[in-house]
Amino acid sequence: MGIEREIKLALPPSQHDDVARFFNERTGPGKPMKLGNVYFDTPSLALAEAKSALRLRRTPDQWLQTYKTLGEAKAGLHSRHEWELPVQGEALEIDALIAACDDDDARDALQAAAPELVALFRTDFTRIVWDVEREGSQIEVALDSGEITADVDGETRRAEISELEVELKSGDADALEMLAAELRGAFPELDPEDDSKAQRGYRLRERPESNISDAEA
Repeated sequence: MGIEREIKLALPPSQHDDVARFFNERTGPGKPMKLGNVYFDTPSLALAEAKSALRLRRTPDQWLQTYKTLGEAKAGLHSRHEWELPVQGEALEIDALIAACDDDDARDALQAAAPELVALFRTDFTRIVWDVEREGSQIEVALDSGEITADVDGETRRAEISELEVELKSGDADALEMLAAELRGAFPELDPEDDSKAQRGYRLRERPESNISDAEA
């Protein structure tokens, strides 16, 4: 089991080129890639009820299955348990993921949900990645641009993805705060994003995201 610690920042799409230039000038050209993700749950949303999320991801190199707990999110800083394993192709290998899950509650929730899992929504986006060092800590910066889609009663609902993820790979979590503060100073329109892509996908299934008020978002 790993503990994922990252800061998520929402940004206007018009600032993507400026943010990319900011990192290219400091660390060299970022690595672009296309990512496709399918999120799974039971029809009764048992995993969401257990505050967990399960996805299958296509990367340029392989397929990965990932199981996460909701954890905590405050001012854009997310801390949560995560289990990730490669799979042979475009299909979940649930037994292996259950075996890898070393948190009793999370494992029990996944095992109970396994027989009824169905695909609920997708996230498809382009990601540019930079590796950054701050105060001896290694940080991965990911600039994401794309969309969330959910098919509900014959209707395809869509929500935009436009965000910056700053994830701690090793070292002190304070380095994340330092880099995030530097970014907010350079780009005042960056806003902390406490909702994960999975949370936004679930919400999109409930109603079109464009109809969600600022108070609910």
